[in-house]
Amino acid sequence: MKTHTSYLTFNTKKRQEIIDITEEVEKCRATAAINEGMVLVSAMHISASVFVNDHEPGLWKDILDWLENRIAPWSPDDYRHNSGTGEDNAAAHLRSLTIGHEVIVPVTKGKLDFGPWQRVFYGEWDGQRPKRVLLKAMGE
Repeated sequence: MKTHTSYLTFNTKKRQEIIDITEEVEKCRATAAINEGMVLVSAMHISASVFVNDHEPGLWKDILDWLENRIAPWSPDDYRHNSGTGEDNAAAHLRSLTIGHEVIVPVTKGKLDFGPWQRVFYGEWDGQRPKRVLLKAMGE
């Protein structure tokens, strides 16, 4: 089995951003030279996510609005985590839990095996500081 591990580092300008990382996932696959297998993509922080969805900025805005208005509003005084730690990012932890922190992308015949509009995204929910994503390609 062939493997390759690489890391991405993000230091976003905004507290919350969605970033398309599909090309970086493909670079990891190509470096490993795998034709059949998978690439694991995992956020290494508990206030960030990795997910697969459509590359459409209107959808990204919908996701951010959904997280803010229905899942975990950025309201620091409403969370026990914030009062217990002195931090203000409990909402980011809940957003990460909701969206998820990793995906596995299948590789078939030397290509990332996606549906027609699927791409891989990094979701930053508490940015403006360095955070990493692990990419691990495995296969033959």
